Amino acid sequence: MTTTHLLYLHGFRSSPQSAKARLMAARVQAAHPGVRWWCPQLPPSPRAAAGLIADGIAGWPRGRMAVVGSSLGGFYATWVAERQGCRAVVLNPAVDPARDLAAHIGEQVAWHDPAERFFFRPEYVDELHALQAGPLADPARYLAVIAKGDELLDWREMAARYQGARLRVLEGGDHALSDFARHLDEVLAFLDLAGPDNS
Repeated sequence: MTTTHLLYLHGFRSSPQSAKARLMAARVQAAHPGVRWWCPQLPPSPRAAAGLIADGIAGWPRGRMAVVGSSLGGFYATWVAERQGCRAVVLNPAVDPARDLAAHIGEQVAWHDPAERFFFRPEYVDELHALQAGPLADPARYLAVIAKGDELLDWREMAARYQGARLRVLEGGDHALSDFARHLDEVLAFLDLAGPDNS
């Protein structure tokens, strides 16, 4: 079934203003105007983020929705996909953010607006543990785009987590997937977005 509702989840310290989110939003709007696009600003609390996401997609058709997530957003996207049984694209996805972000407790600066600051609180680590999805119920529903040159996350750990999924393991690259435009066609093809006439 074609996708009529698409959720994009940004990463830690990121926002809907990320280069990947803006690039994808523009392409979806231009080529698939009938698709419902939602890229919310996620709060620092994982529990609050999960609540916002769950409320926002509560009325979406499970069989016709999909989710894309980058870094921490990939972790959240996996949580969504396992709950909804939908397709997911994960971009350099965080595999164990509770472990990785435990070192970042304290004040953080927003990536796209240095004037904006937030606190990553100790209890958020437990909230991340609570959202950890188990083994993938159906790996074929996932496309994972993973850069070996990711300077923050271990590509081997990402590839192992999404074993059985469609893996696009890139030589070099970086955590931000600065060359995302090169991979956008594959991502959109995997999502099978509804066109103007079948939305």
